[in-house]
Order: sequence, then structure tokens, then C-alpha cells
Amino acid sequence: MINIGVLALQGAVREHVKALQAPDVQVTVVKKVEQLHDIDGLVFPGGESTTMRRLINLYGFYEPLKAFAEKNRPIFGTCAGAILMANEIVGQMEPHLSVMDMTVERNAFGRQRESFEANLAMDQIGEDVEAVFIRAPIINKVGPSVNVLASYDGDIVAAQQGPFLACSFHPELTDDHRMHQFFVKMVREQAIHA
Repeated sequence: MINIGVLALQGAVREHVKALQAPDVQVTVVKKVEQLHDIDGLVFPGGESTTMRRLINLYGFYEPLKAFAEKNRPIFGTCAGAILMANEIVGQMEPHLSVMDMTVERNAFGRQRESFEANLAMDQIGEDVEAVFIRAPIINKVGPSVNVLASYDGDIVAAQQGPFLACSFHPELTDDHRMHQFFVKMVREQAIHA
């Protein structure tokens, strides 16, 4: 049995919890720093990255989250969660948690009214993964240790670097849970080797 947390400061927490549920997976809604000690992997849901960072600071999560990442515990960031993970953000002086070697551009697909859905061919996951883009960022560039998993119209929208997984879209807002299953597999493999 593995335990995967969903950081519950903002965003579609309930939808991620539902998408992660499996017989051998315990899902923890993470509201307190102490809960990080009991989980094997963590999801950063979408939301608004600046607000999420403010809440991370306010509730004392910043250093514990950095420590969690430094122990190579798997983290999956969706939309704003991917922005939190990037080591460079276009138009912003400082990154947030800086755990993935990638540059992201916020709201790259436009505002709320430009939201859309698409089917993506995703390396290791499937040829027709459902993706919902809402004020989505794009991954402008990645370092040599980052594996690009999916692109849309030539822009990178999903990537993996070791135990870290990020996507520009909201897989939790569809009934297609293959990305979450992929993350569960990552967490399980990391837990075996820990």
C-alpha cells in the first residue's frame, strides 16, 4: 500500500483524490506540514501559482516541500503545479520550488475563455490522453535530463525528470485517469527502491 498526498491549499483537490483512488493506494489530503512525513508521493493541483506560493509560505510548507523533493519523493504538478516545479518562469525573477529543469510561461494559451480540450499522444501513457487546458502554461524549454512526454501544436505540455512529473493541463477534470495511474506507478517504483 502506498500513500499519495494531494496538497490541499487551493485547486481541484477532490478531483485529484478521485483520480488517484485504487485498491492499493491510500490518498491523503495534505493540509499540514507534518503529513508530508507519512506520504510516498505528492500532487500539486492546478489553481493560481502566485496564490499557491503565498499559501505555501503562509503555512510553512516551503522548506518542507523542498526537503521532500530533495529526498527524491515523487511529485506531480498539474497546470499551476507545474509552474511551482519549474526552475525558471518567463517574466518572473524568482522561481517557486525549482525542482525541475524547465522554463514555463504562464497563461501561454490565453485567458479563461480560450480554454479547450484536446487528445494528446503521450510517451509511455497512451495515444489519446484527454487533456483540459484552462489558462494553461507551456513548457518553453527543458534541460537534458528532462523527458518530454507530450506536445500540443509544437509546444511542450508534459514532461518528466526522474521522480518529478509536470503537465500544463488538468487530467483530473476528465474520466481518463491514465496520467494519475502513471504517477502511481512512479511512486510505487520509487517506494520499492527507497
